[in-house]
Amino acid sequence: MPTKAQDFNEWYNDVVERAALTDKRYPVKGMNVWTGYGWSVMARIDGLMRREMARTGHEEVNFPLLIPETEFRKEAEHIRGFEEEVYWVTRAGKNELDIPMCLRPTSETAMYPIFALWIRSHADLPLKTFQIVSTFRYDTKQTRAFLRVREIHFFEAHTAHVDAADAERQVREDMEVMESLGRELCVPYLLNRRPDWDKFPGAHYSLAADAWTPGLRTLQVATIHHYRDNFAKAYNVTYEAADGSRQFVHQTTYGMSERLLGAVVAIHGDDKGVALPPAVAPVQVVVVPIPEKGRQSAILDEARRLAGELEAHVRVKLDDRDVRPGAKFYEWEAKGVPLRLELGPRDLADGVVTAARRDASDRTTIPRGDVVPQVRDLLLRIQKDMYARAERDMRAHIVDIATPEEAREAINRFGWCGDPECGHRLEQDTGMSILGTPFEPERFDGPCIVCGKPATSAAYLARTY
Repeated sequence: MPTKAQDFNEWYNDVVERAALTDKRYPVKGMNVWTGYGWSVMARIDGLMRREMARTGHEEVNFPLLIPETEFRKEAEHIRGFEEEVYWVTRAGKNELDIPMCLRPTSETAMYPIFALWIRSHADLPLKTFQIVSTFRYDTKQTRAFLRVREIHFFEAHTAHVDAADAERQVREDMEVMESLGRELCVPYLLNRRPDWDKFPGAHYSLAADAWTPGLRTLQVATIHHYRDNFAKAYNVTYEAADGSRQFVHQTTYGMSERLLGAVVAIHGDDKGVALPPAVAPVQVVVVPIPEKGRQSAILDEARRLAGELEAHVRVKLDDRDVRPGAKFYEWEAKGVPLRLELGPRDLADGVVTAARRDASDRTTIPRGDVVPQVRDLLLRIQKDMYARAERDMRAHIVDIATPEEAREAINRFGWCGDPECGHRLEQDTGMSILGTPFEPERFDGPCIVCGKPATSAAYLARTY
């Protein structure tokens, strides 16, 4: 198989398969099967999200999959954004449905009619909810595990607020949550305000977290949307204000999917397989006994004691199968286990354990009596080092350009006057996409790269998945 450097796309498909993260043989293209190992990784990512939602006062809900066409079409701009990707249900058994229903592509049109019933007065606000569900979009581009699928494992937070200012505070809270998740997943990103032609249908503005991948493209791993009262007006979501008047709520959403897992694979994997951050690895430490003829029992007994000491502190697996150590090393490296502990006759004699980090060609010995604290420290170091390496690589691929001809396979930073005509022309001339402008303004002195007028902001341009 090609290496990561030779052919990123083929390499990506190969390492996902070798790690047994998903099975793409399901007979509907773009709807893959989650394997036990892949699902356990995704479940841990979901767990991080649930933790953050609990910390910030969100309540988990679960809305039905089917959305009546009558509700879906209430928000015309939303329809324009999704109409080409919607799966429709028009018949039940032999009976034609009076009202066709769609499989949710996202849940605004399912949730907001119910929000209108839940919200009565300002005392009901802010309303902060989230759900983790499947959404469905008929993406016509080439599918790829985790990165581009038609059944999406989707996290979506939906909130309602008394005014635009409170909704803006929610956006800032979502940014803080995303920063925490990005560090635990070791996925650095740029937070960009999408240009108006690329914002979420119905949004006042959209923010996107764009990660850099070795495929020389950016990957949108999360979005945050400020709706103002656009959806509230379509679905009559109002509250009674303190003065007795009826006011429309202001709303936000925050969305992520299994693209986060795809980003982890793409950024940190190598020619051995995937490399998982300790925060989401189902197995953080694998203990591999190295047998020697005549001493198998003693080595295995010590390996069991070692795993037993660790299990109260880390997620540990003892691999005591009757398989050659080399085959075990290959399998656990392919699956991305962050730390391997080897225990052989020499280790036993010297009173040490040999530790091999998955993220680096680094082997060291740990005194047997210090294994628990040193393993915990090693996992923390692996977590920090993986994020730092990925961030350095992303920053190294940000380049300033002064003309469209200078655009390259990187994150191109340029001056933009903000005129959509200049933006569309730049995209057409380069075959790339404008990611938008940084949400936290960046100083940029110089002209617009297209028209030559004074630039109002820095902006980013790249190829995207």
